[in-house]
Amino acid sequence: MIKVCGDGAKASITIEELKTKIGETVTVEACVHRVRDMGSIRFFVLRTGRFLLQTVYAADECECTVDDIKVGCYVRITGVLREESRAVYGLEVSIRSAELLSVPAEEYPLKVGQRRLGCSLDANLDNRSVALRNPYERAVFKFTEGVVSGFREFMLNEGFTEIHTPKIVAAGAEGGANIFKLDYFDQTAYLNQSPQFYKQTAVAFFDRVFEIGPVFRAERHNTSRHLNEYTGLDFEMGFIDGMEDVMEMETAMLKYVVAYLKEHYQNELMILAPELPEIKEIPALTFMEAVELLGGRQRADLSPDDEVFLCDYAKKNFNSDFIFITHFPAAKRPFYAMNDKEDSRFALSFDLLFRGLEITTGGQRIHDYTEQVEKMKAMNMDPDDLKEYLKIHKYGMPPHGGLGIGLERLVMKLLDRANIREASMFPRDVNRLDP
Repeated sequence: MIKVCGDGAKASITIEELKTKIGETVTVEACVHRVRDMGSIRFFVLRTGRFLLQTVYAADECECTVDDIKVGCYVRITGVLREESRAVYGLEVSIRSAELLSVPAEEYPLKVGQRRLGCSLDANLDNRSVALRNPYERAVFKFTEGVVSGFREFMLNEGFTEIHTPKIVAAGAEGGANIFKLDYFDQTAYLNQSPQFYKQTAVAFFDRVFEIGPVFRAERHNTSRHLNEYTGLDFEMGFIDGMEDVMEMETAMLKYVVAYLKEHYQNELMILAPELPEIKEIPALTFMEAVELLGGRQRADLSPDDEVFLCDYAKKNFNSDFIFITHFPAAKRPFYAMNDKEDSRFALSFDLLFRGLEITTGGQRIHDYTEQVEKMKAMNMDPDDLKEYLKIHKYGMPPHGGLGIGLERLVMKLLDRANIREASMFPRDVNRLDP
């Protein structure tokens, strides 16, 4: 935390605000990030919750002692703020007093003071609480905050209501085996795979809703693109004319998020130096058009290699990092996906691919009670198993649709990371339950 002394300020101030206080006395409460000892002069680079700030100790300017201050110590330093072009952000504090707040029992197991850690991903994750003290690693999650904040602000501006739905449920929205089972008193419950049922329910009384929350998938995938717990950015909207309305809303949202990051997260953009996408219009292909581009071999879904190929195609032919793939085979989409009235083999369902990876699944949902029951039966499902869900159809629903975005996948691709675990603060996969 950085605060200006003598003006009654109690809250932390930003670097931009700090630049207006040259010549004033400031107090910095922070962790010692790096130390450079030059005898009578010592430089201490301090790490606050978001920034680095250089401080300098000169024996002839300060009567306090700094001999016990080392990397990892938490300190309270007061001094005069001055300009220093060679320092990060062009600022430096000339120390007048220093108070030691806490001393680490051991040295860091990683080289936190370097710009990049330079260790393996396993070493990073095994020492996560230390690794995240590195400003580059930490910036990923401040950047993630920006994505979430931009998403939320856009949704609220568009008249969506934020909801918070149960994560312990009686049935999974996606069904199948990829669902975590748990004992819930005297009955079986599950960790929710998606807020889908509740999003649809809420459309009946809010028209437009969104949620930011955890999603659980019991999939035994140990790949660079899968997590067993991730954060979903979900929205559902009523009174749509087709799934294209949902696709247009997502396009507008992504434009907004990129602009939001550029406006509010310049510090993290400076540290991470990502190539943010320029989003104009996102091209779209039907699933069958994509299959033709892929050589015509029939398939029920897209493989990871297919997704890479289609994104390369979109970049080459449309100069777009994104591409929508629509009208997937109905048999491979969830039971709540509306079938295309012109060809019932296909669902009004889409994926959004971004730089070689599927980050979104969405589409139009069935709103008619009879149509939903008939599709359940056609997929060998017993409607009685989901009678609570079917109440929303029984008592009336507007035409509606929505989508779910994997936050970590989106951040992973925005930052051009190779592994989704790099975009998860404390990842959960088939092998990792700690830290």
